[in-house]
Amino acid sequence: MTPTLTPTATMAEVEQTLKTIDDVFYTYVLAALLVAVGLYLTVRSRGVQFRHFGTMLRSVAVSRSGAQGGISSFQAFAVGLAARVGIGNVAGVALAVVAGGPGALFWMWVVAVIGMATSFIESTLAQLFKERGRDFTFRGGPAYYIKNGLGSRTWGAVFAVLCIASVGVTVVMVQTNALAGVLNATVPQVAPWMVGVALVLLTAPVVLGGLRSVARVTEWMAPIMALVYVLVTLVVIVLNLGQVPEVLSSVLRGAFGVDEALFGTAGGAVAAVLNGVRRGLFSNEAGLGTVPNAAGTATVSHPVRQGLIQGFGVFIDTILVCTATGMLILLATDTYQPGREDLVGAVLTQQAVVEHLGAWTTWPMVVLIFVLVFSTVLGCYSYSQVNVNYLGGQLRAEQAFGVLLTAAAFAGTVLSLPIVWALTDIALGLLGLLNLVVIVRLAPWAVGALRDFDAQLRAGKDPVFVGHSNPHLPGDVLEGIWEAPSGQDATAPATEGGRA
Repeated sequence: MTPTLTPTATMAEVEQTLKTIDDVFYTYVLAALLVAVGLYLTVRSRGVQFRHFGTMLRSVAVSRSGAQGGISSFQAFAVGLAARVGIGNVAGVALAVVAGGPGALFWMWVVAVIGMATSFIESTLAQLFKERGRDFTFRGGPAYYIKNGLGSRTWGAVFAVLCIASVGVTVVMVQTNALAGVLNATVPQVAPWMVGVALVLLTAPVVLGGLRSVARVTEWMAPIMALVYVLVTLVVIVLNLGQVPEVLSSVLRGAFGVDEALFGTAGGAVAAVLNGVRRGLFSNEAGLGTVPNAAGTATVSHPVRQGLIQGFGVFIDTILVCTATGMLILLATDTYQPGREDLVGAVLTQQAVVEHLGAWTTWPMVVLIFVLVFSTVLGCYSYSQVNVNYLGGQLRAEQAFGVLLTAAAFAGTVLSLPIVWALTDIALGLLGLLNLVVIVRLAPWAVGALRDFDAQLRAGKDPVFVGHSNPHLPGDVLEGIWEAPSGQDATAPATEGGRA
């Protein structure tokens, strides 16, 4: 007699199939491609992340000015930072060091350094091929550089639809779902629906105000959030200063499989590499095509400025914030041991903080995790709204999407979403594949803009970009965006009037 499959059994099979596809696709195909493209772009840009690291710092310092009523470079950077620095920095790093051991942290550092070049290229392209929106702010990102750089409106629309569905709906749901689970496990008195209501009350007024509203909130919240988290880690490091050399040694020994005692649950040096690379790539988002949606909204004098700032965002996300999580966990010798499986994800990170600083930190950590998710939701809105505009959506469509995203934030807190988690990963992976192919093809444009930037620096000028008859570019960019002022030679650097 043939056994009858129940709906529950069928869903379990679907979930397992999706998980298998997800694991193979992310761990081997996409991770390998992201690293390969990152190395290629590092070479093409002559190590821009190393040569211009000081310029990145200076660009962030002066990026609050010059928006002329639009979205400033710093605001666009903060939106990208808000989306990057989310619960993945708390839970994702914990998962990496549990499965791959302390050595996974080393490989997260490696891919962050590589990913800085990828993020620079894709964010510079977002600036080069951006368009002016209805409210005189800019819209840019993969959909726009696919259309204006490669001349394919159709593939731009494919990217836009995938981005809206994955980033704007399912990513929001899985983020808030993880938040509700962590809060309920930590503080049982907080029911999931309460978390959902709080998120709705906070999110709706901001997202219904549009991109400018999101930018105003994230420009102060995202940096403060990251700073507080890193400061907590610095306190822990100071309190455990004597253990730091041994922890750093365990990271290096685990990275190359020198000490079997440091292997994670997956076992071996290969597990350290795979888990570190995978978690690192999808924490900093370099190459996935998400952050350029924020980068393209900025008003700057030169596309490279925003590319450098967003490249620095990868450094903050992984080298600072993810390292902070890793150190919190690895210094908690009572809470964490390599191979231990009973504590995972954000709960492990939270328990590590409790071990270091005491039980009083439970509620502050709850608040911090809540803010991390809230900021990610705002970042997801910003990315998605850019793509809503690409598909022709005007004010009513933007407001309708704001309502949809707010509803998704609530739904995520009260639903069980194992299949949505897998589908989200696969959809983001498809975004990444499409984006990587495009940025490799369009790399000469970003590299040309970088040559223009370097040439102006060598001439002692404050770089200002002109996108027409520019000898460093393969051709001209969209009219009306990067124009020389009236009466000025288009081959000469533009002044204030030529700013985007």
